[in-house]
Amino acid sequence: MTRPWWVSSARLTAWCKANSLSLNVDKTKEMVVDFRRAQSDHSPLFIDGSPVEIVKSTKFLGVHLAENFNWSLNTTSITKKAQQHLYFLRRLRKAHLPPPILTMFYRGTIESILSSCITAWFGNCTVSDRKTLQRIVRTVEKITGVSFPSIMDMYTTRCIRKANSIVDNPTHPSHTLFTLLPSGKRYRSIPGPHNQTV
Repeated sequence: MTRPWWVSSARLTAWCKANSLSLNVDKTKEMVVDFRRAQSDHSPLFIDGSPVEIVKSTKFLGVHLAENFNWSLNTTSITKKAQQHLYFLRRLRKAHLPPPILTMFYRGTIESILSSCITAWFGNCTVSDRKTLQRIVRTVEKITGVSFPSIMDMYTTRCIRKANSIVDNPTHPSHTLFTLLPSGKRYRSIPGPHNQTV
């Protein structure tokens, strides 16, 4: 049985009031994620009697989230930002700055954009989106004359780094997902349809 929307919104409103927080309905958005084949209209969420706007996508912590979990919108936004910084990189190259300075500029302004929250979205990107992002890296290499890690390498490196930080932090909510097999050398995979070792 699904809990009615008004129950959850009423509890949320009460909690906010008890903790001296005010809800701005005009700035609050609702995104419905529904993968059922037979989709039906969803009744709007009400806060203090005002309906909350239902949106198909939203931006959270710099990442564009879509109701169907398609990351093309996020990729488009990242690509646009990165391409804007390519202009400045070309200007620095025309000024005959040495490769170490160009590399520093790339890592600080372009790579930081490409890798922002990459562990959350890159794994489910389409092949087309990945190629679009990789083209930016190749363009940077042509401008600077320096080789840089591919988008896939950036993703893999950061996933491993994140996993290691979770393993080393017993207070992390996902720490219990990493359990060693009896051999003590390999980790058990996260429980799923096929329980394989990693």
